[in-house]
Amino acid sequence: MRQKRIIIEQAVSKSVTTGLSLAALIGLWSLAAWHKADPDILPSPLTVLRVLADLITSGTLWPQMQATMIRVALSFGLAMGLGTVLGIALGLMPRLERAFAPWITVFLNLPALVIIVLCYLWIGLNEIAAITAVTLNKLAQVTVTLRDGTRARDPKLDEMARIYTMSLSARLRHVLGPQLAPYFAIAGRNGLAMIWKIVLVVEFLGRSSGIGFKIHLHFQNFQTAYVLAYALSFVAVMLLIEVVVIQRWERAAARWRSA
Repeated sequence: MRQKRIIIEQAVSKSVTTGLSLAALIGLWSLAAWHKADPDILPSPLTVLRVLADLITSGTLWPQMQATMIRVALSFGLAMGLGTVLGIALGLMPRLERAFAPWITVFLNLPALVIIVLCYLWIGLNEIAAITAVTLNKLAQVTVTLRDGTRARDPKLDEMARIYTMSLSARLRHVLGPQLAPYFAIAGRNGLAMIWKIVLVVEFLGRSSGIGFKIHLHFQNFQTAYVLAYALSFVAVMLLIEVVVIQRWERAAARWRSA
């Protein structure tokens, strides 16, 4: 009972702190907008909310958000899938890791903008180029995270699996999987955070749909309120996924490792 009360108090305290932080941000924004006194440059929070409400009620927002979310989901799935397989392989095979090391270093340090532009130049202004650009920008980081996790595995557990002649699927599920679960969660969190940003840049530069495209369009027309409205909608969805998906994923990964 006492532990339950402590958990509730911690949750309430966290909610209050978050609420106060958001209130302070809105207050500073309102003060800055009032001081600037130019809604074309810095609209007030109320003005932006009105624009956002109009985008929602008119049905303009959802098709753009849907296009962006599809790109995020496809890029995230490809980067995590390919990065996990490659990272585990590099962690298990040092010779293969030495062969791939220069390429991983290149992709870790190559600016995202360069990869995006090259993909558009070589593949064309299409969805394949967009998804490829986002995936390549994240693939190296996922690979490195899973490679390091594979290297850090407990050799005693591998020895136990050999002694008991466990099948490959059993080793992955009961030996390697729990040890890599925290690394996979870290790669997922960091990967999603980066992919959100890169997808907007990809849409800004070369797509005709999505939140990034709409931000580019209203930027050209100098409509700051619309830029902020689309940005806020994007942030709201991002925070929702953080709470509903990512945090639960991290807790599940922690339970799997402890089990």
